[in-house]
Amino acid sequence: MPRKKTAAARLNQPHSSIPRRPPELDIFVDRFLSTVCDTSRRYILELLAEPNEKDPSAPYERRSGEIAEELGLSSATTSEHLHQLADFHLVTARKQGTAVYYRLSNHMLVQAFLDLLRALDRQCLEEPS
Repeated sequence: MPRKKTAAARLNQPHSSIPRRPPELDIFVDRFLSTVCDTSRRYILELLAEPNEKDPSAPYERRSGEIAEELGLSSATTSEHLHQLADFHLVTARKQGTAVYYRLSNHMLVQAFLDLLRALDRQCLEEPS
């Protein structure tokens, strides 16, 4: 019995009318979605996207301990999430003494993602149960 082709295999066929990204862009998109698929990492991005009350033009920074406390996570878990976000260049760290401060680093990509989250929130709230 012949095997069915997977969706990915069908998309890679030359006659497919679906526009294709170069493979390196597909890998980038997959890595991004994998990074932000975790609820805690999404909340970290949303937390760091809040405006700086003291100076709205300055980047908003939070100590890793504050982030952990705000989200109710252990320091180790928060550190791992921040590390994954930093690996994807979504956040950057600054050390001051023994404290490590985190802030957003790819504002365009994070803002687009936050816009998507707001659209999903609206869609979910508008759909009948």
